[in-house]
Amino acid sequence: MTETSVQQHGQSTAEIGTERLLGKGLDVGTANLVAAVQNTDGSITVKLERNAFLDVKADVYSKAMLTKLKVPYVVRGEQLIVLGEASFELANVFGRETRRPMRDGLISPNEVDGLPMIRLIIERLLGEPAQPGENCYFSVPAPSIDRDNNIIYHQGLFEGMLRSMGYTARAINEGHAVVFSELAESDFSGIGISFGGGMVNICVCFKTIPALSFSIGRSGDWIDKNVADVLGIPKSRATFLKERGVDLAAPNGREEEAIAIYYRNLIQYVLTNIKARFESSSNMPVFQSPVPIVCSGGTALAKSFITVFQDEFKKMKFPIPVSGISLASEPLNSVAKGCLVAAALGDAV
Repeated sequence: MTETSVQQHGQSTAEIGTERLLGKGLDVGTANLVAAVQNTDGSITVKLERNAFLDVKADVYSKAMLTKLKVPYVVRGEQLIVLGEASFELANVFGRETRRPMRDGLISPNEVDGLPMIRLIIERLLGEPAQPGENCYFSVPAPSIDRDNNIIYHQGLFEGMLRSMGYTARAINEGHAVVFSELAESDFSGIGISFGGGMVNICVCFKTIPALSFSIGRSGDWIDKNVADVLGIPKSRATFLKERGVDLAAPNGREEEAIAIYYRNLIQYVLTNIKARFESSSNMPVFQSPVPIVCSGGTALAKSFITVFQDEFKKMKFPIPVSGISLASEPLNSVAKGCLVAAALGDAV
């Protein structure tokens, strides 16, 4: 589990010696789960864990190896279940695929063990509420324009899970959370885009009020699947290659070239659909001045991502004036931080 603070990297809130203010934010992502909490000194502690697990045979050797390496696991019948980042690392070592509790931005209907595993990870990230009923705002995807993604069941599952952990659970759209996190200097007006693992979420906001929210059913997992198919490698290997570091503007070798090709295609597809959705909407706000676009999410971490995004943006006539295109200061943490802002505001959101 990765934990960071603006004060001290890798230390918990207790170790820093501060008390928590009420309210927590939780990014429920397809690829990663991220929790954010603000300390009394104004710093923010963020904890991140990969949203995945791997089953290993529960023999004496495996238990000893995992214990020695300090790999987190739980015993489930005759299996050891390795959680989070460690499951991804082991999957790459043994040429296996991790098991994923979520798919395409929602809880996976094909992974029967997914819900209890994701709960274990969330419990480790959030801990207990500072007081009963503490606010916890969690991210949910917006309705998709290119696939069926009814979020009612998904949202209800996580509301119930967080309530049973002692929190007052509130859902917030993922793109809206990006606006809260990144666009304070523009009075929370602009376009927040979250390039997650399963989907891309977009929110157009005017002074905190979401005017238009929707999602697109392609993102990081779509890149991984297609790269794996064309290269003839496991999907987990394609994910590893992508996350290892690729310069999208100057790919090196066949593997990086494939990743760069699918990245550019994804960005083209997203921008084309955003433009079409804006042009077909009857309730778009009229901005008096150009507004910013900010991109976040793990898929946006690739080197030269914003350069490629800007290149593709210049090729089309966008329906609203844009002042600039930027990357979130901490792309992986942006949604969780936005959820934290919403939790602090409470019922005002």
